[in-house]
Amino acid sequence: MFSLQTIFGKGDKFYGLLEESAAAARDSAAALRLLVADGADAGMASFTASRQREKALAARISEALINTFVTALDREDIEALNAALYKIPKTVEKFAERYLIVRERVAGVDFAPRAQVLEQSAEVVVQMIGELRRGLRIEPVRKLQDRLQALESEGDRMLLATYRTLYAEGADPMRAILAKDLFELIEKAIDKCRDVGNIVFSIVLKNS
Repeated sequence: MFSLQTIFGKGDKFYGLLEESAAAARDSAAALRLLVADGADAGMASFTASRQREKALAARISEALINTFVTALDREDIEALNAALYKIPKTVEKFAERYLIVRERVAGVDFAPRAQVLEQSAEVVVQMIGELRRGLRIEPVRKLQDRLQALESEGDRMLLATYRTLYAEGADPMRAILAKDLFELIEKAIDKCRDVGNIVFSIVLKNS
């Protein structure tokens, strides 16, 4: 006797697509870290590729939602995750575009620690998305959510310290403004990781 999952095509394809999307977001964060590393010489290609990959996956998820009668998760949850994951590489690409324009002007400003926090946050996102297919276990997801919150707090602390240094120097106000804009874009990308984590956690709570 066939199950409803077989008849209506439920399966795990949404898990796989969401996992691919999370991996694309992580790859864009890793590319950002390399971009701001000392001596790094990278253009926009890797960032554009990550965003296009994410965009294609988002389209596949949306199409699958239309063509699938029964889904592994609630449709609104899949849609929310799909939208939130796409915003990570989109924000990272925006940082890369601006950074490459003003890189010489902000020479000496250390973006690496914040970029590492972003990459770590994106890695936690990958792990949280992976937990969805493992049975919506609340404790592993809660621990990952706590890790995301700790990374965000660490990023906020680092940002305040950087601002104090930039404003204390005071020699080049425009440099400080440009650096602040770039730091805030990294912060925004970290926030997007947190948003994904919040959605995953709410899904697990709803289904526990």
